[in-house]
Amino acid sequence: MGRIQEEIKQRQPFASVEAEAFLALQRTADQLQGRVAEFLKASGLSPTQYNALRILRGAAAEGLPCSEIGERMIHRDPDVTRLLDRLERRGLVTRGRSPQDRRVIVAKITRAGLGSLARLDRPVEQFLRRLLGPLGEPRLRELVRSLDELRT
Repeated sequence: MGRIQEEIKQRQPFASVEAEAFLALQRTADQLQGRVAEFLKASGLSPTQYNALRILRGAAAEGLPCSEIGERMIHRDPDVTRLLDRLERRGLVTRGRSPQDRRVIVAKITRAGLGSLARLDRPVEQFLRRLLGPLGEPRLRELVRSLDELRT
């Protein structure tokens, strides 16, 4: 009996190795996401908010249309507007109309948002190193290659 089978208390064998791998991947992603959420809780950010801030930091002073932020998110949030509302209320982002197309709303990260991310950069790096580092760099690189292949 494989470990995932024990964890989910499944008595019957999986129908295929693909089914086992799929469930193991889902279970692992869920557990890792939970750990990240717990880690970020001290900063007052959810993983989704953290992701949006990182996207906006990468966009620099130009900012991004709200629709593009949604497209770049790791976990698709069906309501990017509410996500940005929460970040804007905290002073971490601003929104305004695009000068090129007044119909488009552009979000930009604020100085406070940049400061929040800067304070988190090192702790997040250390957290991820503790979380994933035990696999070692060669295995992590192979994992990334395998996951890339699955997404294409």
